[in-house]
Amino acid sequence: MTLSGLWASLKRLGAPADSWAPSPPSRVGRFYDETHDMFLKVYGEVIQAFRTRDVTQLLDYQIESMGLSQGQRVLDAGCGVCGPAIYFCKKAGVRVEALTVSQKQVEHAQSRIRDAGLEGKVSVRQGSYQDLPVFYEAESFDAVYFLESFGHSDDIARTIRAAWHVLKQGGTLYIKDLFKKEPAIPEHKLKIDDEVRKINAAYHYNIPDLNEFLGWVRRQGFILHSLKTIDLKLEEFENLTISNDFQELTGIGKIDNWKEYIFPVDFFEVKCMKPVHDIRAGNSRYFLQNLYHLKVLQTKPEDL
Repeated sequence: MTLSGLWASLKRLGAPADSWAPSPPSRVGRFYDETHDMFLKVYGEVIQAFRTRDVTQLLDYQIESMGLSQGQRVLDAGCGVCGPAIYFCKKAGVRVEALTVSQKQVEHAQSRIRDAGLEGKVSVRQGSYQDLPVFYEAESFDAVYFLESFGHSDDIARTIRAAWHVLKQGGTLYIKDLFKKEPAIPEHKLKIDDEVRKINAAYHYNIPDLNEFLGWVRRQGFILHSLKTIDLKLEEFENLTISNDFQELTGIGKIDNWKEYIFPVDFFEVKCMKPVHDIRAGNSRYFLQNLYHLKVLQTKPEDL
């Protein structure tokens, strides 16, 4: 595609901030198809803005945070070009199923998987992670992770239900993404709201409100294991300059006045566990009580 053709496509895909509405998966896929070459030029194989200068340090950190280990079957939801999936397979010995809504990302990822000799260990397909029950059998993954991809969901509750469906009991849900910032100064609220709308419109995102997100996670039945900022050493932190490079190259989401800019998001990593018992089975005990019965009293799960 010529540069002029790419810019025409970007203009079609973009939407004014004041007319923003959550983008359906098909539109997110078109966005990544149209910007594929630019994302590769700036981000390389790991399309994450919150990162270390040496991106392998970030990926090693994520392996540890998720608790990935040899022989696990894991799902990369919103996998990009499978940079992390390939690395995790090589470094942690996991088998990875990967899913993206972008056909160009699928084609690039398949080539990378072949070049790495990982066919049969890493596989990728095109589809929406909101439709996980369509693609994968129930309770078949040890972990489901979203690495700066969860925010593309236009239906948070549906996405969380989909992850729940494919996770094994005791499995891990891991989300690393940006969430709307709470204004420490009331006067900043309007500016934060405005900047969030701009990001959403530019990147076809749907930045979650943290409290609403946690409500959906807990109502689904997940056990919240941890919620925290990403523990990267300051000297290793890339400081989001890669996002600035992308904005300069494409004009997408460009910030014109950094002096008056109020950063509108926080980056968090959220780790949850699917309980080892079925909350619909008729018992009314709190999960810690069930855990006591399972681990201390050696009660069989079917007897809870």
